[in-house]
Amino acid sequence: MHESPARGRGTTRRTVLAAGLGAGALAALGHDPAAAAPGTPGARAGAAARSRLDADWFARPARAVRPKFRWWWPDGLVDADEIAREIDQMADAGFGGAEIAAVHHSIRDTSVLDTARHGWGSAPWRAGVEAALRRAARRGMTIDITLGPSWPTAVPGLDPDDEAAAEELAHGTARLAGGAAYDGPVPAPVHAPDPAVTGQRLLAVQAAGVAPANPPRKETGLDAGSVPDLTGRVSDGRLTWTAPADGDWVLISYWQRGSGQQPEAGPHSSPAAYVVDHFSAAGTAAITGYWERNLLTPALRQLLTAAGGAFFEDSVELETDGLQWTPGLPAAFEEHTGRPLLPYLPAIVLDKGNQVFAFEAELTRQIRHDFWETVSILFNRHHVGALRDWAHGLGMSLRAQPYGLQTDSIASAALLDVPEGESLGFKNLDDYRCLAGGRDMAGHTVLSCEAGAYAGSAYATTWDRILRTMGGAYAAGVNQTVLHGFSYATAPGVSWPGFAAFSPYNGTPGYGESWGPRQPTWTHVADVADYLGRVHQVLQAGTARADVAVFRQTGYTATGIGASWFTATGVPLGWTHQFLSGPLLDLPAAEVRGGRLAPDGPAYKALFLEGDFFYGSSPTLALDDARRLLALARAGLPVVLLGAFDQALTPGVPADGETAALRDVLARLTALPTVRQVADKTLVGDALAALGVTPDVRYAASSTLLNAHRVPDDADFYYLCNGKHAETVKPPVARIDHEVTLRRTRGRATVPYVLDAWSGRAVRPAQYTEDGDEVTLRVTLEPGQTLIVALAAPGAFGDRHGNRPHVVATDADEARFTEDGLVVRSATAGTRTTRLSRGRTVRTRFADVPEPLEPQRWSLEVSDLRPGDQPTTTTVVTHRLALDTLLPWSQIPELADAAGIGRYRTTVELPDAWSGDLGALLDLGQVSDTCRVTVNGTRPAPVDRLRPVLDVGPWLRPGANTLEVEVATPLINRLRVTEPAVFGTATRQAYGLQGPVRLLPYRQARVG
Repeated sequence: MHESPARGRGTTRRTVLAAGLGAGALAALGHDPAAAAPGTPGARAGAAARSRLDADWFARPARAVRPKFRWWWPDGLVDADEIAREIDQMADAGFGGAEIAAVHHSIRDTSVLDTARHGWGSAPWRAGVEAALRRAARRGMTIDITLGPSWPTAVPGLDPDDEAAAEELAHGTARLAGGAAYDGPVPAPVHAPDPAVTGQRLLAVQAAGVAPANPPRKETGLDAGSVPDLTGRVSDGRLTWTAPADGDWVLISYWQRGSGQQPEAGPHSSPAAYVVDHFSAAGTAAITGYWERNLLTPALRQLLTAAGGAFFEDSVELETDGLQWTPGLPAAFEEHTGRPLLPYLPAIVLDKGNQVFAFEAELTRQIRHDFWETVSILFNRHHVGALRDWAHGLGMSLRAQPYGLQTDSIASAALLDVPEGESLGFKNLDDYRCLAGGRDMAGHTVLSCEAGAYAGSAYATTWDRILRTMGGAYAAGVNQTVLHGFSYATAPGVSWPGFAAFSPYNGTPGYGESWGPRQPTWTHVADVADYLGRVHQVLQAGTARADVAVFRQTGYTATGIGASWFTATGVPLGWTHQFLSGPLLDLPAAEVRGGRLAPDGPAYKALFLEGDFFYGSSPTLALDDARRLLALARAGLPVVLLGAFDQALTPGVPADGETAALRDVLARLTALPTVRQVADKTLVGDALAALGVTPDVRYAASSTLLNAHRVPDDADFYYLCNGKHAETVKPPVARIDHEVTLRRTRGRATVPYVLDAWSGRAVRPAQYTEDGDEVTLRVTLEPGQTLIVALAAPGAFGDRHGNRPHVVATDADEARFTEDGLVVRSATAGTRTTRLSRGRTVRTRFADVPEPLEPQRWSLEVSDLRPGDQPTTTTVVTHRLALDTLLPWSQIPELADAAGIGRYRTTVELPDAWSGDLGALLDLGQVSDTCRVTVNGTRPAPVDRLRPVLDVGPWLRPGANTLEVEVATPLINRLRVTEPAVFGTATRQAYGLQGPVRLLPYRQARVG
């Protein structure tokens, strides 16, 4: 156990990551060799970490890396045969797993679901879980299970007054003028307890002198030097006290009691479930004890070994009108800080999330920091760490969203097997980068994302939107997608197209989607699943690399707060960063070698420190952390400090002499040649340049291109996405077309490969330049579109062009490697000049190329999905139309309210002189939502949903050519008219093939 002599602490901020979690903590963090042995939860969570760079490795990603679904059940009202059928539906569509979650916000009538017979944890629920695990084992899938019904984690039958139940600290007040006497009951709490809570315990009563309101503020200002403890004056619930004559006074009482919180949208069980204390051993023991006593039958234990993935916990949404509390907080605070909590309570107590009282501003900041840091230690020790260890004992991992409170989510991410963020609650990409820092410093592999929970978008969500959302998230470190979600087929009282967990939601369309066969786009969903699986395969390979570690004094996430210079300026130039908090500096990975922090992991080239955004951007740093940074800088790590750190303060209340000691350490730090201190954020880039620090990816000018870098043993993988820091930021992203320079870290002999995640093909790009350890190629991407580049040895992925010369410059439209060798293409006649990498220049004469063709007549057959005679049955009405102009279905009277699958067909006449050197691109223009193309009876590779252009040259022939485009839509246009009470306010959407569809001929010629 580490102790800070300056503050006399018994438990530091970081020991929770080691001794504070008990035996085996370092193994749980991934630093025990046994922790990575095959078959352990840690090995399962990072199944793609070891790459085999052959064609199949990329083209056919394993089940373990494929996307998953959040699978919503109406508690235990499920049927084993239907469960098996739904597992098959997911597996057949190319998904890798599912998370069983009891969620039915759409069913508000508690009489609909009989919790006594079919509640969460009941015999039917257990039978359903066993059926899911059995079928998943046969299909090679894994099943995750939430720790309790809905969220937050709760236990059926837990008494809300029990020590294991969630607690709150409520306060009461009474105002007194100077010299006035108080003789009466202890002030009652300002809020009554939850009706289920039957008792409350008085923790303390204090008096405090009211400070002048200068300047005015929302909180009542108090004098920190005048807070007498009056608890000893309480007798039989009454308090007698006379206020001093000077000034006004306030009496404050503090009451400990259960919060009475139940999981969302319940009841889910009989007896009812109550949320557990997330900060005590008793709360976690209530969870594990319930599972051990009531759920973990011998059969279920065996099935978890066969197909179990992870236990899951959603974001920590503890709700109370007071302050989140646990009985052990006062003792833990004193152990952590060396001082009692009680004198500081006025600055901490909350009323509906708002501070009530405050001392002088700096002291108040320090007190609140110390309090929430203590809460964070308890949460990570007793909840996250303990649940993870228990899960490992069952052969399971722990996946969780470790945010929602003012706790160190970065440290929590280091403890979890799989930390998870969410596209709904996260405000921008820096929220993911916080969790990524914890994951990578701990040596774990996977950062998951709850994806696609869009408010009010049920049955209107397109896969295009999902892809745009995930494109940026992947660049920020995410490499597993858990889609929100797949609803069980049916439940009592539901209407077509079946049970949906969140629709209706308060009478309106709910959050996210109910994916599955009820959706017309399910017919094409395997293309999307393959795409996501290939992206995951690459982004789980090897280790993540990031250019800079941004140190956070306070490790919150889900806040949207980024890093000065890097978020706004550095990222658009190619820089990558992650966030670290103090506990991560004591991990085994926190060493410097060759100027890199964590050289065998993220290998940060520099560390950046600025003021604490969560506390007024104050230049704060804990003394222990300052000493650690000094050691890292002395070992050769470049460090940049932004702000007045020569006047630094401690984040918490300082011990005697601690501030002076902190400033002395920082003076020694800033005197080092590897350290720069700047006063303005615009100077951060210059400071990095002066230290010789450059990014692995560079763009010539500011760009919306985002990137992520993974390094397996034998390659560099660069994931590129044309996205933005936050999806809601205006203006929208535009098309980009510019050069990108990538650094080789695996040797100068490597050559680039483009990994097409839609087709599964890995091809060597024909045009690029090299300069030492750098490769530069041109990148053209539509908004949201992605590109994966691998720098690998010649011959990787089964390629046979690896040692051949490539193009360094050409005025042709395109150069590429084909089965015939190196070719250039042109869409117009003329002479094109091409310079090859070995110095040879080739001039190519292109004959006339046919003009672009735009088909004018289409036949369209639409399978229009409508309600059947049961909530889960669908009737199909067929429409057949002849179109002279492509229009969205909403503008075609017969299809205005249609939703389903449309099959477009046209014929294109090509000249008799169409020969082998001619080909064409098929540009579909605007199409929504998913689609597949057939050319003369052959289906090419799947269409990139964000750039629907296909090379169809191999399948074209002289004369008549038949083109078919199959388009599938969401269901919202039909639901607007079949369920107007819920969906009637939704806007009719523009779906279908809208074009313009063009065939763009080219001619190609061999140049090498």
